[in-house]
Amino acid sequence: MLRHLPTALGALIVGAALLAALFGPSLVPHDPFAQDLLRRLVPPAWLGGDAAHPLGTDQLGRDYLARLVYGARISLVIGVVAALTSGLIGITLGVLGGFFGGWVDDLVMFAITCRLSIPLILVALAVVSAVGSSLSVVVLTLGLLLWDRFAVVARTTTMQVRRLDYVAAAQAAGASGFHVLWREVLPNIAHHLVVVATLEVALAILLEAVLSFLGLGVPAPLPSWGLMIAEGRDYMFFEPWVIMVPGLSLFVLVLGINLLGDGLRDLLAASRDA
Repeated sequence: MLRHLPTALGALIVGAALLAALFGPSLVPHDPFAQDLLRRLVPPAWLGGDAAHPLGTDQLGRDYLARLVYGARISLVIGVVAALTSGLIGITLGVLGGFFGGWVDDLVMFAITCRLSIPLILVALAVVSAVGSSLSVVVLTLGLLLWDRFAVVARTTTMQVRRLDYVAAAQAAGASGFHVLWREVLPNIAHHLVVVATLEVALAILLEAVLSFLGLGVPAPLPSWGLMIAEGRDYMFFEPWVIMVPGLSLFVLVLGINLLGDGLRDLLAASRDA
């Protein structure tokens, strides 16, 4: 991994985000929820601001660095939990449809077609606006809507693997269907699913930012990066850094996740071939 520069860069970015999410709130001296209207819209230190607020403050005087670090925790929780939920649904459906075929595969394909016919953003907006915006609602909504890519990849790769000799040998030895799926099929399609998982984590983070920007994501005063961009849009022409800081952080995190996913795919494929 260290010899592959994009993978190492992605691992460094994701590792830094994880460290910030786990330990950052205890290391940053400011409370991300504390307001100080006398110090509102203080610019970052490199623009002549106060060194006590390296990234400045927002329109309510809250420290931007503290809110950015706390927002990394929210973004990673949403991305990982949504990807795990959607992966559990999509991989289960895809593996069953690809392995058993027949009417099982027809049902799986019908479910995938129905899901692909539904506009993702519109459904997420409708659900969140009807139920109410909260962290759990956003995570559950995204998890139940992002499983189609898992299902398509798992189904296609399972159909390829089920015809191989080691699957036939396991079946001839009397292994149960569950054993064949768990021990023979899943390990040999895992490197494809890892790439899908990283893409879904990045997509879930972006979708949460979109929902928060539209006012239907993580509710205030939680410092979601999308909400920070939405709150700073009224000041973007006078204080552009209020949207550049969370926007650039969101871009770098999504880029790092994608780079790490591509590198893991290559590593898993190489180890499988070896």
